[in-house]
Amino acid sequence: MTVDPNAATRGFPVPPPAHGRRSAARYLVPAVVAAAVALGLGIYGRLHDPAGTAFNLAGFSSTGAVKSWLATTAFFFALVQFVSALMMYGKLPGPGWAATLHRWSGRTAFLVAVPVAVHCLYALGYQTYETRVLLHSLLGCFFFGAFSAKMLLLRWERLPGWLLPIVGGLVFAVLTAIWLTSALWFFRTFGVTT
Repeated sequence: MTVDPNAATRGFPVPPPAHGRRSAARYLVPAVVAAAVALGLGIYGRLHDPAGTAFNLAGFSSTGAVKSWLATTAFFFALVQFVSALMMYGKLPGPGWAATLHRWSGRTAFLVAVPVAVHCLYALGYQTYETRVLLHSLLGCFFFGAFSAKMLLLRWERLPGWLLPIVGGLVFAVLTAIWLTSALWFFRTFGVTT
């Protein structure tokens, strides 16, 4: 499309550059993927007949204990990732290997969170029988959607400097809320047992 350089002086509106519209539209891809992942998990969890158990590990008294300890491990590594992100962005002093620590603590947190999510979806499903459980179900679906969006954004160039910290902070905040509504609740209700 050819734009007349004198169009503005003749009273005609000048269309914005095409790259501006294209760059704004590209953020729809992670948003749509996030919504699809969250909605897909929620629909599966709601329609699936809960099996009651998905896994158990030797040495633990119950699947609830396994799930709570794995969730606590994931939350610990998410805390490490949060602190290392503050180091990377210069908000805290840190070593030169803070970026490597950030990547590996995030990978570990995700890998430990996956069996917890599988157990929640397969064994328990999407539950709504009390406020805490409903909130936990919503947050769990939202977490994996937001995480998917963050992973897509990490691979893109020319992102605004504020975008990844906002999305990463959102993922961390949601994981914190998930831990509070599950593992912490379990430990306070049943005690800190294995």
